[in-house]
Amino acid sequence: MLLEDYYSEDHSKVIFSRQQASDFAKHIAGDFNPIHDPDAKRFCVPGDLLFSLVLAKCGLSQKMRFVFSGMVNDGVALDFPDTTAATLDIVDGNGRKYLSLERSGETTRDRELIRDLTSRYVRFSGQTFPHILVPLMAEQQVMINPDRPLVIYESMAIDLDRLDFRDPELELTRPVLEVDGKRGNVRLEFCLKSAGEEVGRGEKAMVISGLRAYDADRVQTMVDSYNSRKQNLAS
Repeated sequence: MLLEDYYSEDHSKVIFSRQQASDFAKHIAGDFNPIHDPDAKRFCVPGDLLFSLVLAKCGLSQKMRFVFSGMVNDGVALDFPDTTAATLDIVDGNGRKYLSLERSGETTRDRELIRDLTSRYVRFSGQTFPHILVPLMAEQQVMINPDRPLVIYESMAIDLDRLDFRDPELELTRPVLEVDGKRGNVRLEFCLKSAGEEVGRGEKAMVISGLRAYDADRVQTMVDSYNSRKQNLAS
């Protein structure tokens, strides 16, 4: 994965075009959410692209927690500081914050490890719908609004035992959906393994809103539509 293909830099500012962000979502993350289409009315740069760029520019630390606080549209110029500070914020020229990072432990700039971990994680993350989210909704007998589905990427955390491993693999260990009225909190807990040995663990958190009673037929229609889009856009 050549991350440079998915963003541009202008006077130390990072900018994403709609096409760059969409290509990352579809070709790297395998995420065919319409919100990442170049012509989407409510277009949004994938959170996993921001995550990937932070690792590329700031290194990989043993403990990292990312909190997303704003949706990045095309043309927004962001500051990505090249720093080893324990905390940092990704902001635009007006100081608006889109992503915050807290980290601790040892830090590595190993490009191969960062590239491999990034590519494995974004592929894992991109499979949230329908592979993980639909079974969770069926279990809780709720569903997102099929006419205006809204899934907000809230945070992501990793906790690594060491930084000298190679070829990491991610395994989902515990998916959870907690329902509170029309709102749902989703946690996807996972572990990282290298050569069969667990070397770390992590969690992706999302918020889903507009929940209503589960309707198997309407959920299947959403899944069929998503898979059709995926097949058409990938061909």
